[in-house]
Amino acid sequence: MKQLLSGNEALARGMYEGGVTLAVGYPGTPSTEILENCAKHYKDAFRCEWAPNEKVALEVAAGAAMAGARACVTMKHVGLNVAADPLLSIAYTGTPGALVVIVADDPGMHSSQNEQDSRHYARLAKVPVLEPADSAEARDFLKKAFEISETYRTPVILRTSTRVSHSRSLVELGERQMPDREIGFQKDPKNCVLIPAFARQRRLVVEERLQQIQADNSDKWGINRIEKGSEKLGIVTEGIAYQYVKEVFPEASVLKLGCAWPLPEKLIREFADSVEKVLVVEEVEDFTEVNMKAAGIACEGKKYVPNIGELSADVLRASKAKMEGTEYQPCASCQNMADAPLPNRPPTLCAGCPHRGIFYALKKFDVDVVGDIGCYSLGVQPPLSALDTIICMGTGFSMAHGMAQSGQKRKVVGVLGDSTFFHSGITGLLNIAWNKANCTVIVLDNRITAMTGHQDNPGTGQTLMGEASDAADIAAIGKACGMKNIAEFDPLNFEETTAILKKSTESDEPWLLISKSPCVLIMKERVGNVRSIDPEKCKNCRVCVKTGCPAIECTDKNKPTINPLSCNGCSLCNQVCKFGAISE
Repeated sequence: MKQLLSGNEALARGMYEGGVTLAVGYPGTPSTEILENCAKHYKDAFRCEWAPNEKVALEVAAGAAMAGARACVTMKHVGLNVAADPLLSIAYTGTPGALVVIVADDPGMHSSQNEQDSRHYARLAKVPVLEPADSAEARDFLKKAFEISETYRTPVILRTSTRVSHSRSLVELGERQMPDREIGFQKDPKNCVLIPAFARQRRLVVEERLQQIQADNSDKWGINRIEKGSEKLGIVTEGIAYQYVKEVFPEASVLKLGCAWPLPEKLIREFADSVEKVLVVEEVEDFTEVNMKAAGIACEGKKYVPNIGELSADVLRASKAKMEGTEYQPCASCQNMADAPLPNRPPTLCAGCPHRGIFYALKKFDVDVVGDIGCYSLGVQPPLSALDTIICMGTGFSMAHGMAQSGQKRKVVGVLGDSTFFHSGITGLLNIAWNKANCTVIVLDNRITAMTGHQDNPGTGQTLMGEASDAADIAAIGKACGMKNIAEFDPLNFEETTAILKKSTESDEPWLLISKSPCVLIMKERVGNVRSIDPEKCKNCRVCVKTGCPAIECTDKNKPTINPLSCNGCSLCNQVCKFGAISE
């Protein structure tokens, strides 16, 4: 039976058919739906879990693979940075069971703070990286990755991307096949314990293994293929870029790489010898091009194909014109879109979002605000304009600490969300308490992992499998870290919010504040009654507009009004109105 599946749905199916025992991950677009589909469709077949962060997730999966099970870990590209420490060491020990790291890159930065090519980690860790071009290959390559991992006792990276993750194509469904072996850890210290004496021996094994994998990647695996065409041009490509190549260069010969590392040199040389010119088309970095040139294989790539942003058929047509020395002429529909672009609609905090009160209140104080990764990152947008820096998860606390210890006079406030606190904020908080950094840090606790689509976290009291669990207490964790000044408050109470911010920022000691109010999108009803503005009382001062609530509408000339369909009744607008013009 065939079924139309997204790449993420196909990867979940691949786990099921491939006999996975445990799937672990941390939510991050575009990888989130992989585990969500596992829990939705296959939780009776295998265990699936959210971990507090990607490092923990990989270590959990590695533990299962050490016991002989097949295990998968999922994350987005920046998550692999967090998990890099265990990845590079597990590559030395290997695992008797299968360990596959599914990493979803985000070319074009649709929902990410950087544009990263995860293939570099494969070379760094000396492990194979497989890259599917559609949903069918996502399922097939994942099952192949299990085999490779077990055959060579190596972790395997499966690199997907936004376009593969979220596009749909037909997948032929198969049966679940479990590995024929007993699960249980076998003690083997010389292979599994990385003290220097043992690690030096494993280093030799890793290099020998990589050479064998490289040879077999050219001859045995069957996931690289040559499609014969014109001998004038041969294109080496992989992943989603293959789809664009087939559309823009239908006449060319194509070598489609299913495994880009280690480089199948023998196969590539045979292909290069069969054509007059070789072009490498790959998304983001010149990974394959550089490795081919290092192997002495003549080719061109980023001279014509951009290394910034997401590829598309239209982008590749411009590359083709550049290579041929002609002027690129976009198709009529593309030209019409360029001439009449859609209006810019930047994302904004939802109407009734509990974070809005915090950011609006912070504007009243002369402070530097260190932000973090989450939907609260939108606090940087006008009219709130409340965040001064955002780098990566956890920096809301740790960078605030460093800024406070820099000797500057202005007070520093750090903010991050509840899921981010459990991900990488606890160690930063521990450091603040330990080293007595004079800063105020705030956990924006909206009771869920909101930005990636409402996944559970250690504070929600529920697991990915739907099981009830003890909810972690942020205030108790703060006390255990050594924080003496801790306050919980409702950010929808503007007077209380302003008062606690004033008290903490005027203090000469570190403070932990917990802004506690659920995300409006997980509530079954409005926060309160819908508000409206009395045009007779309204002075058109537009203070309410400065809260940035999308339910408040106005033009340059007219007085603001509240859209009753959008209003969630949070009451922030009537709390900030000085003229009593806003009421239920």
